[in-house]
Amino acid sequence: MSNVVVLDNGGGLIKAGQGGERDPAVVIPNCLYRPLTSKKFLHPTTTTEEDLTSAAIRRPIDRGYLINPDLQRDIWSHLFNSLLHVSPSSSSLLLTEPLFSLPSIQRSTDELIFEDFGFNSFFVADSPSLVHLYESSRRPDSLLSEAQCSLVVDCGFSFTHVAPVFQNCTLNYGVKRIDLGGKALTNYLKELVSYRSINVMDETFLMDDVKEKLCFVSLDVETDLQIARKQGKDNLFRCTYVLPDGVTHKKGYVKDPEAAQRHLRASPSAAMETNKEAYQLETIAKTEERKREFDLINERFLVPEMIFQPADLGMNEAGLAECIVRAVNACHPYLRPHYIDRWKYIVSSICRKTVSLIPAPLDCINPNLRDDTVIYSHSYILNFRQKDLRPLVPHEYQVKITTQNDPILDVWRGGSLLASSPNFESTCVTKAEYEEHGSARCRRRFFH
Repeated sequence: MSNVVVLDNGGGLIKAGQGGERDPAVVIPNCLYRPLTSKKFLHPTTTTEEDLTSAAIRRPIDRGYLINPDLQRDIWSHLFNSLLHVSPSSSSLLLTEPLFSLPSIQRSTDELIFEDFGFNSFFVADSPSLVHLYESSRRPDSLLSEAQCSLVVDCGFSFTHVAPVFQNCTLNYGVKRIDLGGKALTNYLKELVSYRSINVMDETFLMDDVKEKLCFVSLDVETDLQIARKQGKDNLFRCTYVLPDGVTHKKGYVKDPEAAQRHLRASPSAAMETNKEAYQLETIAKTEERKREFDLINERFLVPEMIFQPADLGMNEAGLAECIVRAVNACHPYLRPHYIDRWKYIVSSICRKTVSLIPAPLDCINPNLRDDTVIYSHSYILNFRQKDLRPLVPHEYQVKITTQNDPILDVWRGGSLLASSPNFESTCVTKAEYEEHGSARCRRRFFH
């Protein structure tokens, strides 16, 4: 069996490595960037230490789909030759591809793989099926493994998919999509900060970092908005982000990490008395350093709120909870009992780093439900709020949400597991088959 390169080619991040390994060897942004100190676009590396302030960015993928094959060829060439050190002619490739990719994009991808790089064989998989495969293998005694069906919520860089999966096959007719992802959240955060504090519309890398470190999912937006209006120490959400100066600090950082975590440890009732003196001292202490800083308050939870309530921003999109219910209702009547009667709306949720590593408050488990009914990961996840999904589900059904321990890498790990299976080579399309039958006929093997 030839070496298998597993490539999770996301719009924001590329995860790549050898099949059968636990973790990918390389995780880099899927783009070229040009810092202010350079006259040409550079390839990102795993140890990039440059000042990326106002860096220009070129991406081969837009809205989830490949739009610039030449740029993707350049990035992959650097990846295979300089980072992975693999020989495509003696290797197979397992590539993740977005659902509902257009035939023209599929042909461009196949040309890159077989004609430009010359891989020996090729297999296409989608993220939901790989997540299902990895979760069922990681938890062999779970209900997911027993019934072999799940509902996967894939929040990526460009969009969010809610996909039913049955026996490792994604049911395309039941998939629902929200045209919101990590890129939209970052852009919204840029607008809020630029309007209130300092112009950061050109700071993509910087605001990605702000979003991942400071944004979180609110479990009660109205209550949190009231707290956000408080002053001084009673405001649990106020925190400061310091911009890089290019000399001492080449990357931005949170000024007071303890203050940024106050909302995880304190309940709304803990902030009752207003400390006006502390607030006055805080506002007076504006030194020259404050020119490189900006504060975040309600932006921290209003940005992730887009995923749950996109209509509030004038977008003609359903929220995440509505999409989940619609995906279940779209399933074939013979399959629907697996998701409703037997599965009690079991949902497997993944969140890519490009959406942002958004933490949930530590007290997010609903005390009215058993611990084995609702399972949340208290690490970094895009958390479903129980109050959004619960009213849409019949009261006789419980809701179970399972989150990945490492949502950034679990899609790749599912691909690595598939690539190491004994019959993987027999499912691939070989270069000879591609040359004889063409792209369209070979693609039928992947059920797309």
